[in-house]
Amino acid sequence: MLQARRTFRALLKKYVVSSALATASLLVIGSASAGQSALRLLSSVPIPVSAMNPLTGQLGAGTYSFDISFVDQSDGTYYLADRFNFAVDALFAESIVKQIVPSPGHAPFAGFTPCAVQPAGANDCAGPNGVVAAFPLLFVTDAPSRVLSFNLLTNPPTTVSEVTTLAGEPTRADELAFDPKDRLILAINNASAPPFGTLIQVDGVGNLSVVTNIFLDAAHGVDARNGAEQPVWDPGTQKFYLSIPQIGPNPTVGGVLRISITGTVEATFTIPFCSPAGLALGPNETLLVGCNTIWATDGSLWTNNADKNTETAAPQLVILNAATGLIEANVLGAGVGDEVWFNAGDNHYYAAASGSNLAPNAIFPARPPVGTATTAPVNVSQGAATLDVIDALSETLDQRVPTFNVPADPAGSHPAGTAHSVAAYSGTNHVFVPIAANNAVPNCLTGCITIYGRDDPAAPSN
Repeated sequence: MLQARRTFRALLKKYVVSSALATASLLVIGSASAGQSALRLLSSVPIPVSAMNPLTGQLGAGTYSFDISFVDQSDGTYYLADRFNFAVDALFAESIVKQIVPSPGHAPFAGFTPCAVQPAGANDCAGPNGVVAAFPLLFVTDAPSRVLSFNLLTNPPTTVSEVTTLAGEPTRADELAFDPKDRLILAINNASAPPFGTLIQVDGVGNLSVVTNIFLDAAHGVDARNGAEQPVWDPGTQKFYLSIPQIGPNPTVGGVLRISITGTVEATFTIPFCSPAGLALGPNETLLVGCNTIWATDGSLWTNNADKNTETAAPQLVILNAATGLIEANVLGAGVGDEVWFNAGDNHYYAAASGSNLAPNAIFPARPPVGTATTAPVNVSQGAATLDVIDALSETLDQRVPTFNVPADPAGSHPAGTAHSVAAYSGTNHVFVPIAANNAVPNCLTGCITIYGRDDPAAPSN
Protein backbone atom coordinates (compact mmCIF):
# COMPACT_ATOMS: atom_id res chain seq x y z
CA MET A 1 0.00 0.00 0.00
CA LEU A 2 2.91 2.35 0.74
CA GLN A 3 4.29 1.82 -2.76
CA ALA A 4 0.84 2.40 -4.21
CA ARG A 5 0.54 5.72 -2.43
CA ARG A 6 3.98 6.77 -3.68
CA THR A 7 2.88 5.89 -7.19
CA PHE A 8 -0.26 7.95 -6.78
CA ARG A 9 1.68 10.94 -5.46
CA ALA A 10 3.89 10.77 -8.55
CA LEU A 11 0.82 10.57 -10.76
CA LEU A 12 -0.64 13.65 -9.09
CA LYS A 13 2.48 15.79 -9.29
CA LYS A 14 1.11 17.63 -12.30
CA TYR A 15 -2.25 17.85 -10.51
CA VAL A 16 -0.72 19.57 -7.50
CA VAL A 17 2.07 21.60 -9.13
CA SER A 18 -0.20 23.23 -11.68
CA SER A 19 -2.88 25.26 -9.94
CA ALA A 20 -4.69 25.57 -13.26
CA LEU A 21 -5.03 21.83 -13.56
CA ALA A 22 -5.85 21.44 -9.90
CA THR A 23 -8.90 23.64 -10.30
CA ALA A 24 -9.90 22.49 -13.79
CA SER A 25 -12.81 20.39 -12.59
CA LEU A 26 -14.57 23.54 -11.40
CA LEU A 27 -13.62 25.89 -14.21
CA VAL A 28 -14.30 23.97 -17.43
CA ILE A 29 -18.09 23.99 -17.12
CA GLY A 30 -19.29 25.97 -20.13
CA SER A 31 -15.96 25.90 -22.01
CA ALA A 32 -15.28 23.97 -25.22
CA SER A 33 -12.55 23.14 -27.72
CA ALA A 34 -11.36 25.96 -29.90
CA GLY A 35 -13.72 26.50 -32.83
CA GLN A 36 -16.57 24.54 -31.23
CA SER A 37 -19.59 25.79 -29.37
CA ALA A 38 -20.19 24.42 -25.90
CA LEU A 39 -22.36 21.37 -25.37
CA ARG A 40 -25.76 22.36 -24.01
CA LEU A 41 -29.16 20.86 -23.29
CA LEU A 42 -31.36 20.93 -26.41
CA SER A 43 -34.47 19.05 -25.37
CA SER A 44 -35.87 16.23 -23.26
CA VAL A 45 -38.31 13.48 -24.21
CA PRO A 46 -40.58 11.90 -21.57
CA ILE A 47 -40.45 8.15 -20.97
CA PRO A 48 -43.90 6.54 -20.77
CA VAL A 49 -44.96 4.55 -17.71
CA SER A 50 -45.54 0.90 -18.59
CA ALA A 51 -48.31 -1.25 -17.15
CA MET A 52 -45.65 -3.26 -15.26
CA ASN A 53 -44.16 -0.23 -13.53
CA PRO A 54 -44.62 -0.82 -9.75
CA LEU A 55 -45.89 2.75 -9.29
CA THR A 56 -48.41 2.75 -12.16
CA GLY A 57 -51.45 4.80 -11.16
CA GLN A 58 -49.68 6.45 -8.23
CA LEU A 59 -48.25 9.91 -7.75
CA GLY A 60 -44.62 9.84 -8.77
CA ALA A 61 -44.98 6.93 -11.19
CA GLY A 62 -42.05 6.81 -13.59
CA THR A 63 -38.67 5.26 -14.14
CA TYR A 64 -36.00 5.35 -11.43
CA SER A 65 -33.84 2.31 -12.19
CA PHE A 66 -32.22 2.06 -15.62
CA ASP A 67 -28.83 0.98 -16.86
CA ILE A 68 -26.88 0.96 -20.12
CA SER A 69 -27.89 2.81 -23.27
CA PHE A 70 -26.85 2.51 -26.92
CA VAL A 71 -27.32 4.38 -30.20
CA ASP A 72 -27.52 2.44 -33.46
CA GLN A 73 -25.28 4.50 -35.74
CA SER A 74 -27.09 3.22 -38.85
CA ASP A 75 -30.29 5.14 -38.09
CA GLY A 76 -29.82 7.14 -34.87
CA THR A 77 -32.25 5.09 -32.78
CA TYR A 78 -31.47 5.28 -29.07
CA TYR A 79 -32.06 2.29 -26.75
CA LEU A 80 -32.17 2.30 -22.94
CA ALA A 81 -32.38 -0.66 -20.55
CA ASP A 82 -35.26 0.52 -18.34
CA ARG A 83 -35.63 -1.77 -15.32
CA PHE A 84 -38.42 0.14 -13.61
CA ASN A 85 -40.62 -0.20 -16.70
CA PHE A 86 -39.53 -3.81 -17.40
CA ALA A 87 -38.64 -2.76 -20.96
CA VAL A 88 -36.08 -1.42 -23.39
CA ASP A 89 -37.02 2.15 -24.26
CA ALA A 90 -36.45 2.94 -27.95
CA LEU A 91 -36.28 6.63 -28.93
CA PHE A 92 -37.13 7.24 -32.60
CA ALA A 93 -36.41 10.53 -34.38
CA GLU A 94 -35.55 12.05 -30.98
CA SER A 95 -39.27 12.43 -30.27
CA ILE A 96 -41.14 9.13 -29.80
CA VAL A 97 -40.41 6.48 -27.17
CA LYS A 98 -41.65 2.93 -27.75
CA GLN A 99 -41.04 0.11 -25.30
CA ILE A 100 -39.65 -3.30 -26.30
CA VAL A 101 -40.49 -6.33 -24.16
CA PRO A 102 -39.98 -10.09 -24.55
CA SER A 103 -42.54 -11.80 -26.80
CA PRO A 104 -45.10 -14.29 -25.45
CA GLY A 105 -43.38 -17.55 -24.61
CA HIS A 106 -40.41 -15.70 -23.12
CA ALA A 107 -40.37 -14.55 -19.50
CA PRO A 108 -40.72 -10.80 -18.88
CA PHE A 109 -37.62 -8.79 -18.03
CA ALA A 110 -36.67 -9.10 -14.37
CA GLY A 111 -37.30 -5.44 -13.53
CA PHE A 112 -35.83 -3.81 -10.43
CA THR A 113 -35.67 -7.04 -8.45
CA PRO A 114 -33.24 -7.73 -5.59
CA CYS A 115 -31.72 -11.18 -5.25
CA ALA A 116 -33.71 -13.49 -3.00
CA VAL A 117 -31.31 -16.43 -2.84
CA GLN A 118 -28.06 -14.78 -1.81
CA PRO A 119 -26.80 -11.49 -0.34
CA ALA A 120 -26.28 -9.09 -3.21
CA GLY A 121 -26.71 -5.51 -4.29
CA ALA A 122 -30.09 -4.11 -5.30
CA ASN A 123 -29.27 -4.37 -9.02
CA ASP A 124 -27.57 -7.75 -8.99
CA CYS A 125 -30.65 -9.74 -10.03
CA ALA A 126 -32.34 -6.95 -12.01
CA GLY A 127 -32.88 -6.43 -15.70
CA PRO A 128 -32.78 -5.41 -18.47
CA ASN A 129 -29.20 -4.20 -18.08
CA GLY A 130 -27.12 -4.03 -21.25
CA VAL A 131 -28.23 -3.22 -24.81
CA VAL A 132 -26.40 -3.39 -28.14
CA ALA A 133 -28.06 -2.83 -31.52
CA ALA A 134 -26.72 -4.32 -34.75
CA PHE A 135 -29.60 -3.69 -37.13
CA PRO A 136 -31.81 -5.60 -37.70
CA LEU A 137 -31.01 -7.19 -34.33
CA LEU A 138 -31.08 -5.92 -30.76
CA PHE A 139 -29.24 -7.80 -28.01
CA VAL A 140 -30.33 -7.36 -24.37
CA THR A 141 -29.02 -8.80 -21.10
CA ASP A 142 -31.28 -9.69 -18.17
CA ALA A 143 -31.62 -11.77 -15.00
CA PRO A 144 -31.35 -14.53 -14.15
CA SER A 145 -28.20 -14.84 -16.24
CA ARG A 146 -29.81 -14.53 -19.67
CA VAL A 147 -29.27 -12.81 -23.01
CA LEU A 148 -32.03 -12.18 -25.56
CA SER A 149 -32.08 -11.16 -29.22
CA PHE A 150 -34.89 -9.17 -30.88
CA ASN A 151 -35.88 -8.69 -34.51
CA LEU A 152 -36.19 -4.94 -35.13
CA LEU A 153 -37.87 -5.43 -38.51
CA THR A 154 -41.15 -6.50 -36.88
CA ASN A 155 -43.59 -4.07 -35.28
CA PRO A 156 -43.37 -4.39 -32.35
CA PRO A 157 -39.92 -6.01 -32.27
CA THR A 158 -40.18 -9.72 -31.51
CA THR A 159 -37.89 -12.00 -29.50
CA VAL A 160 -35.81 -14.25 -31.75
CA SER A 161 -33.85 -16.24 -29.19
CA GLU A 162 -32.56 -16.34 -25.64
CA VAL A 163 -29.80 -18.22 -23.82
CA THR A 164 -28.69 -18.72 -20.23
CA THR A 165 -25.05 -17.77 -19.74
CA LEU A 166 -24.60 -20.29 -16.89
CA ALA A 167 -27.19 -22.80 -15.72
CA GLY A 168 -28.44 -22.12 -12.18
CA GLU A 169 -26.76 -18.70 -11.87
CA PRO A 170 -29.30 -16.31 -10.25
CA THR A 171 -27.48 -13.04 -10.90
CA ARG A 172 -27.85 -10.89 -13.96
CA ALA A 173 -26.03 -10.86 -17.24
CA ASP A 174 -24.97 -7.22 -17.27
CA GLU A 175 -23.01 -5.38 -19.94
CA LEU A 176 -22.14 -6.79 -23.36
CA ALA A 177 -20.24 -6.15 -26.58
CA PHE A 178 -20.74 -7.48 -30.13
CA ASP A 179 -18.13 -8.56 -32.68
CA PRO A 180 -19.93 -8.25 -36.05
CA LYS A 181 -17.14 -9.94 -38.01
CA ASP A 182 -17.24 -13.23 -36.09
CA ARG A 183 -20.83 -12.66 -34.91
CA LEU A 184 -19.88 -13.09 -31.27
CA ILE A 185 -21.35 -11.48 -28.15
CA LEU A 186 -19.26 -11.11 -25.00
CA ALA A 187 -21.73 -10.83 -22.10
CA ILE A 188 -20.57 -10.22 -18.52
CA ASN A 189 -22.07 -11.56 -15.30
CA ASN A 190 -20.69 -8.89 -13.00
CA ALA A 191 -22.35 -9.91 -9.73
CA SER A 192 -21.65 -13.65 -9.65
CA ALA A 193 -18.91 -15.14 -7.49
CA PRO A 194 -16.55 -15.16 -9.31
CA PRO A 195 -17.62 -12.80 -12.09
CA PHE A 196 -17.44 -14.30 -15.56
CA GLY A 197 -17.88 -13.55 -19.22
CA THR A 198 -19.68 -15.63 -21.82
CA LEU A 199 -19.03 -15.82 -25.54
CA ILE A 200 -22.28 -16.29 -27.45
CA GLN A 201 -22.54 -17.13 -31.17
CA VAL A 202 -25.17 -15.27 -33.22
CA ASP A 203 -26.38 -16.89 -36.45
CA GLY A 204 -27.65 -15.03 -39.50
CA VAL A 205 -31.18 -14.55 -38.16
CA GLY A 206 -30.32 -13.87 -34.52
CA ASN A 207 -30.41 -17.29 -32.89
CA LEU A 208 -28.04 -17.44 -29.90
CA SER A 209 -25.84 -20.29 -28.67
CA VAL A 210 -23.33 -20.30 -25.80
CA VAL A 211 -19.74 -20.98 -26.88
CA THR A 212 -17.77 -20.79 -23.64
CA ASN A 213 -17.54 -19.17 -20.20
CA ILE A 214 -14.56 -17.07 -19.10
CA PHE A 215 -14.16 -17.20 -15.32
CA LEU A 216 -12.40 -14.21 -13.80
CA ASP A 217 -10.76 -15.56 -10.65
CA ALA A 218 -7.22 -16.32 -9.50
CA ALA A 219 -7.53 -19.95 -10.55
CA HIS A 220 -8.11 -18.80 -14.12
CA GLY A 221 -5.46 -16.06 -14.11
CA VAL A 222 -7.55 -12.98 -13.25
CA ASP A 223 -8.21 -12.28 -9.57
CA ALA A 224 -11.26 -10.02 -10.01
CA ARG A 225 -12.27 -8.99 -6.48
CA ASN A 226 -15.06 -6.50 -7.18
CA GLY A 227 -16.95 -7.71 -10.23
CA ALA A 228 -16.38 -6.95 -13.90
CA GLU A 229 -17.79 -4.10 -15.95
CA GLN A 230 -17.93 -2.84 -19.56
CA PRO A 231 -16.64 -4.94 -22.49
CA VAL A 232 -15.92 -3.46 -25.94
CA TRP A 233 -14.95 -4.95 -29.29
CA ASP A 234 -11.98 -3.46 -31.15
CA PRO A 235 -12.01 -4.24 -34.90
CA GLY A 236 -8.44 -2.94 -35.17
CA THR A 237 -6.86 -5.51 -32.88
CA GLN A 238 -9.69 -8.04 -33.39
CA LYS A 239 -9.95 -8.41 -29.61
CA PHE A 240 -12.43 -7.80 -26.84
CA TYR A 241 -11.47 -5.54 -23.92
CA LEU A 242 -13.03 -5.63 -20.45
CA SER A 243 -12.88 -3.29 -17.43
CA ILE A 244 -12.11 -4.89 -14.05
CA PRO A 245 -12.61 -2.60 -10.99
CA GLN A 246 -10.16 -4.46 -8.70
CA ILE A 247 -7.50 -7.04 -9.50
CA GLY A 248 -6.00 -8.82 -6.50
CA PRO A 249 -6.13 -7.78 -2.83
CA ASN A 250 -5.05 -4.13 -3.29
CA PRO A 251 -8.22 -2.03 -3.82
CA THR A 252 -6.24 0.71 -5.57
CA VAL A 253 -5.36 -1.59 -8.49
CA GLY A 254 -7.81 -2.32 -11.30
CA GLY A 255 -7.32 -2.83 -14.97
CA VAL A 256 -8.45 -3.75 -18.46
CA LEU A 257 -8.26 -7.26 -19.92
CA ARG A 258 -7.59 -8.15 -23.55
CA ILE A 259 -9.61 -11.21 -24.55
CA SER A 260 -9.40 -13.24 -27.78
CA ILE A 261 -12.39 -14.45 -29.80
CA THR A 262 -11.78 -17.92 -28.35
CA GLY A 263 -12.18 -16.62 -24.79
CA THR A 264 -8.51 -16.51 -23.80
CA VAL A 265 -7.41 -13.67 -21.51
CA GLU A 266 -4.28 -12.61 -23.37
CA ALA A 267 -3.16 -9.61 -21.33
CA THR A 268 -3.96 -7.60 -18.21
CA PHE A 269 -3.30 -3.86 -18.30
CA THR A 270 -3.28 -2.56 -14.73
CA ILE A 271 -4.53 0.93 -13.86
CA PRO A 272 -3.96 2.41 -10.39
CA PHE A 273 -6.43 4.59 -8.50
CA CYS A 274 -9.34 4.23 -10.90
CA SER A 275 -11.70 1.26 -10.28
CA PRO A 276 -12.42 0.87 -14.03
CA ALA A 277 -16.09 0.73 -15.02
CA GLY A 278 -17.12 2.17 -18.40
CA LEU A 279 -14.98 1.50 -21.46
CA ALA A 280 -15.13 3.04 -24.94
CA LEU A 281 -12.99 2.59 -28.04
CA GLY A 282 -11.80 5.89 -29.48
CA PRO A 283 -9.47 7.01 -32.28
CA ASN A 284 -5.99 5.62 -32.93
CA GLU A 285 -6.57 2.43 -30.90
CA THR A 286 -7.24 4.27 -27.66
CA LEU A 287 -9.67 3.32 -24.91
CA LEU A 288 -11.33 5.71 -22.48
CA VAL A 289 -11.62 4.04 -19.06
CA GLY A 290 -14.39 5.39 -16.84
CA CYS A 291 -13.07 5.46 -13.27
CA ASN A 292 -15.90 4.72 -10.86
CA THR A 293 -14.07 5.53 -7.61
CA ILE A 294 -12.37 8.73 -6.50
CA TRP A 295 -9.15 8.64 -4.52
CA ALA A 296 -7.76 11.55 -2.53
CA THR A 297 -4.51 13.38 -3.23
CA ASP A 298 -2.78 11.38 -0.48
CA GLY A 299 -3.78 8.06 -2.09
CA SER A 300 -6.56 7.26 0.37
CA LEU A 301 -10.12 6.41 -0.64
CA TRP A 302 -12.23 9.56 -1.00
CA THR A 303 -15.47 8.26 -2.51
CA ASN A 304 -18.09 7.51 0.17
CA ASN A 305 -15.81 8.84 2.90
CA ALA A 306 -17.02 12.41 3.19
CA ASP A 307 -17.19 12.16 6.97
CA LYS A 308 -13.87 10.36 7.37
CA ASN A 309 -11.52 11.98 4.85
CA THR A 310 -10.79 15.68 4.68
CA GLU A 311 -8.15 15.27 1.94
CA THR A 312 -8.84 16.85 -1.44
CA ALA A 313 -10.48 14.64 -4.07
CA ALA A 314 -8.38 13.66 -7.10
CA PRO A 315 -10.87 12.40 -9.68
CA GLN A 316 -9.68 11.16 -13.04
CA LEU A 317 -10.55 9.17 -16.13
CA VAL A 318 -7.83 7.30 -18.01
CA ILE A 319 -6.99 6.95 -21.71
CA LEU A 320 -5.29 3.65 -22.51
CA ASN A 321 -3.49 2.47 -25.66
CA ALA A 322 -5.35 -0.69 -26.70
CA ALA A 323 -2.39 -2.10 -28.62
CA THR A 324 0.30 -1.62 -25.96
CA GLY A 325 -1.70 -1.35 -22.73
CA LEU A 326 0.15 1.81 -21.78
CA ILE A 327 -1.63 4.77 -20.17
CA GLU A 328 -1.59 7.68 -22.63
CA ALA A 329 -3.35 10.26 -20.47
CA ASN A 330 -4.81 10.80 -17.03
CA VAL A 331 -7.77 13.11 -17.59
CA LEU A 332 -7.76 14.94 -14.28
CA GLY A 333 -10.91 16.45 -12.82
CA ALA A 334 -13.30 14.09 -14.65
CA GLY A 335 -15.45 11.43 -12.96
CA VAL A 336 -16.84 9.66 -11.03
CA GLY A 337 -18.06 7.81 -14.10
CA ASP A 338 -19.99 4.76 -15.19
CA GLU A 339 -20.92 4.38 -18.87
CA VAL A 340 -18.62 6.17 -21.33
CA TRP A 341 -19.03 6.67 -25.10
CA PHE A 342 -16.93 7.80 -28.06
CA ASN A 343 -18.63 9.89 -30.75
CA ALA A 344 -16.75 9.69 -34.05
CA GLY A 345 -18.77 12.63 -35.40
CA ASP A 346 -17.03 15.18 -33.19
CA ASN A 347 -14.05 13.18 -31.88
CA HIS A 348 -15.16 13.47 -28.27
CA TYR A 349 -15.59 11.04 -25.44
CA TYR A 350 -18.59 11.44 -23.16
CA ALA A 351 -18.67 10.10 -19.58
CA ALA A 352 -21.82 9.95 -17.46
CA ALA A 353 -21.46 10.32 -13.70
CA SER A 354 -23.05 7.97 -11.23
CA GLY A 355 -22.13 10.42 -8.49
CA SER A 356 -20.43 13.78 -8.21
CA ASN A 357 -16.93 14.96 -7.45
CA LEU A 358 -18.12 18.55 -7.14
CA ALA A 359 -19.37 17.64 -3.66
CA PRO A 360 -18.75 14.64 -1.42
CA ASN A 361 -21.43 12.02 -0.93
CA ALA A 362 -22.90 14.38 1.69
CA ILE A 363 -24.49 17.56 0.38
CA PHE A 364 -23.08 19.51 3.33
CA PRO A 365 -19.51 19.55 4.71
CA ALA A 366 -18.34 16.65 6.83
CA ARG A 367 -20.20 16.32 10.11
CA PRO A 368 -18.05 17.14 13.16
CA PRO A 369 -16.19 15.67 14.79
CA VAL A 370 -14.62 14.48 11.54
CA GLY A 371 -13.88 10.78 11.40
CA THR A 372 -16.42 9.58 13.94
CA ALA A 373 -19.53 9.08 11.76
CA THR A 374 -20.53 5.45 11.24
CA THR A 375 -23.43 5.93 8.82
CA ALA A 376 -23.71 7.77 5.53
CA PRO A 377 -25.75 10.98 5.28
CA VAL A 378 -29.24 10.78 3.79
CA ASN A 379 -29.95 11.56 0.12
CA VAL A 380 -26.47 10.56 -0.98
CA SER A 381 -27.50 10.47 -4.66
CA GLN A 382 -28.89 13.99 -4.77
CA GLY A 383 -26.55 16.54 -6.25
CA ALA A 384 -24.66 17.92 -9.19
CA ALA A 385 -23.94 14.91 -11.34
CA THR A 386 -22.16 15.82 -14.57
CA LEU A 387 -21.65 14.75 -18.15
CA ASP A 388 -17.90 14.95 -18.78
CA VAL A 389 -16.80 15.99 -22.29
CA ILE A 390 -13.29 14.94 -23.31
CA ASP A 391 -11.47 15.86 -26.52
CA ALA A 392 -10.27 12.49 -27.82
CA LEU A 393 -7.52 14.01 -29.98
CA SER A 394 -5.90 16.31 -27.41
CA GLU A 395 -6.94 13.88 -24.61
CA THR A 396 -8.03 16.74 -22.37
CA LEU A 397 -11.19 17.65 -20.48
CA ASP A 398 -13.39 20.18 -22.32
CA GLN A 399 -16.50 20.54 -20.21
CA ARG A 400 -18.45 19.29 -17.23
CA VAL A 401 -22.11 19.68 -18.13
CA PRO A 402 -24.62 19.45 -15.25
CA THR A 403 -27.10 16.56 -15.30
CA PHE A 404 -29.29 15.44 -12.39
CA ASN A 405 -29.44 12.64 -9.82
CA VAL A 406 -32.67 11.74 -8.00
CA PRO A 407 -32.41 10.43 -4.41
CA ALA A 408 -34.20 7.33 -3.22
CA ASP A 409 -37.64 7.74 -1.68
CA PRO A 410 -37.15 7.49 2.11
CA ALA A 411 -40.44 5.57 2.28
CA GLY A 412 -38.98 2.94 -0.04
CA SER A 413 -41.22 3.32 -3.10
CA HIS A 414 -38.28 3.72 -5.46
CA PRO A 415 -34.46 3.58 -5.47
CA ALA A 416 -32.12 6.41 -6.31
CA GLY A 417 -31.89 7.23 -9.99
CA THR A 418 -28.47 8.36 -11.14
CA ALA A 419 -27.55 9.90 -14.49
CA HIS A 420 -24.90 7.25 -15.15
CA SER A 421 -25.82 6.27 -18.72
CA VAL A 422 -24.75 7.98 -21.97
CA ALA A 423 -24.67 7.39 -25.72
CA ALA A 424 -24.26 9.61 -28.80
CA TYR A 425 -25.19 9.64 -32.49
CA SER A 426 -22.46 10.67 -34.92
CA GLY A 427 -25.00 11.71 -37.55
CA THR A 428 -26.13 14.72 -35.49
CA ASN A 429 -23.48 14.76 -32.74
CA HIS A 430 -26.32 14.67 -30.23
CA VAL A 431 -25.68 13.10 -26.84
CA PHE A 432 -28.35 11.25 -24.86
CA VAL A 433 -28.51 11.01 -21.05
CA PRO A 434 -31.51 9.41 -19.28
CA ILE A 435 -32.76 11.09 -16.10
CA ALA A 436 -34.95 9.53 -13.39
CA ALA A 437 -38.43 10.91 -12.69
CA ASN A 438 -38.33 14.41 -11.15
CA ASN A 439 -39.93 17.85 -11.35
CA ALA A 440 -36.71 19.81 -11.94
CA VAL A 441 -35.92 18.78 -15.55
CA PRO A 442 -38.45 19.70 -18.29
CA ASN A 443 -40.67 16.83 -19.52
CA CYS A 444 -39.27 14.55 -16.83
CA LEU A 445 -42.12 13.90 -14.40
CA THR A 446 -42.07 10.21 -15.42
CA GLY A 447 -38.38 10.13 -16.32
CA CYS A 448 -36.90 11.40 -19.56
CA ILE A 449 -34.14 11.17 -22.12
CA THR A 450 -32.25 14.45 -22.24
CA ILE A 451 -30.59 15.41 -25.52
CA TYR A 452 -27.46 17.55 -25.63
CA GLY A 453 -25.78 19.11 -28.65
CA ARG A 454 -23.53 21.88 -29.87
CA ASP A 455 -26.23 23.61 -31.94
CA ASP A 456 -25.91 27.36 -31.60
CA PRO A 457 -29.08 29.26 -30.70
CA ALA A 458 -30.87 30.85 -33.64
CA ALA A 459 -29.67 34.33 -34.47
CA PRO A 460 -32.06 37.02 -33.21
CA SER A 461 -34.27 38.57 -35.86
CA ASN A 462 -34.00 42.29 -36.64
